Amino acid sequence: NPSHNSLVVLPALSPSPKVRGTHPDCSVVLHFQEREAECLERIRSESQTPGQEGCPTEWDGVSCWPALPLGQSRAVACPDIPHVFKKSKGLIQRNCTEWGWSLPSPPYHSACQLETLGSNNDTEAMARHFVTMSTLYTCGYSTSLAALLLAIGIFSCFRKLHCTRNSIHVHFFTSFVLRGTAVFIKDSVLFSDESIDHCTMSTVTCKAAIAFLQYSVLANFYWLLVEGLYLQTLLLLTFTCDRSYTWGYVLVGWGVPMVTVGVWVLTRLQYDNHGCWDDYSSPYWWVIKAPILLAIFVNFLIFLNVTRILAQKIRCPGLSKTHKQQYLRLTKSTLLLIPLFGVHYVVFALFPEHVGVDARLYFELVLGSYQGFLVALLYCFLNGEVQAEIRRNWGKWQRSMESNVFNLATQDFTA
Repeated sequence: NPSHNSLVVLPALSPSPKVRGTHPDCSVVLHFQEREAECLERIRSESQTPGQEGCPTEWDGVSCWPALPLGQSRAVACPDIPHVFKKSKGLIQRNCTEWGWSLPSPPYHSACQLETLGSNNDTEAMARHFVTMSTLYTCGYSTSLAALLLAIGIFSCFRKLHCTRNSIHVHFFTSFVLRGTAVFIKDSVLFSDESIDHCTMSTVTCKAAIAFLQYSVLANFYWLLVEGLYLQTLLLLTFTCDRSYTWGYVLVGWGVPMVTVGVWVLTRLQYDNHGCWDDYSSPYWWVIKAPILLAIFVNFLIFLNVTRILAQKIRCPGLSKTHKQQYLRLTKSTLLLIPLFGVHYVVFALFPEHVGVDARLYFELVLGSYQGFLVALLYCFLNGEVQAEIRRNWGKWQRSMESNVFNLATQDFTA
């Protein structure tokens, strides 16, 4: 009876949208796209059943309104999306009239209370913020790549610097070069074209870029672990330069990340093959996170053990001053890097991915981009052995040039 409108209350279509992107905006976009696709599928199925009277199923951009007989009313709850609506218990009602669906009453912005857009949420301000951050980490990775390539060249060119310790340093530098390169590749694939929606991108190229980035990050942590393992071996074996462990170190530094990323890729292909695999809320992200946390934990134990061994050796009365200086020089770089690389990762790993997004981005992108430069500085440019070898070769080159100039002048004079 039209005079007695029946009211049907519908629950929210989804209790909480799954976050499938690196930024909360992506979760909102994907939530509405999924709800719209479900509603359009329902509309298509109903269109194949002719003769229905009243108001057909309709998608209004926010909610899906199922078909309703003429003269009846229906109400839906506000979508439970924290980044968009403050209230999730509000109700929006629409009537089925002779002229079709009535307008939502009260409107969504009134019933659900849209989040106010302050200075922190302003679109233009956020765009400027991300542009600034992008510029900072681009400069950081560029500086790191230049320093790392120069350091690799120094260790490769000078024959006297060829030993297991410096070989491990070169592998460590290479992992940073791969990491910086992977970041630039990921940015060029995901964000070079503003017309492409990176929230819904799901191409082989972007997935390969993300997989390469994860491999380089894992290699970073595992070559830092190798640095710690080798430092402990040096202290225990009293500075032997034994190459018998080199292949074991290579297997740990490059092999473990390769196996881990391979398992992660197969898992995503089989069970969670959506988007561009750049979402950190997926439970399968632990395939990557757990090995990193394991490497950090083992490195922390090495840090404690090396500190203990070093304290014992320095207190040893029979140890010469030269050996004490050698112990200190070889350990200070690794002992500095182990907590520096691991602390922030452990802190953030204890919290959900949506907590402290700004701080996380700053540490991982801006400060993280200069880690390669710091590694090159500690292991190469401030290394006394490297400095002495450079000075020796520089002096040798100068004497050679002076000799060539003298010979040329004498030849011209005698001619």
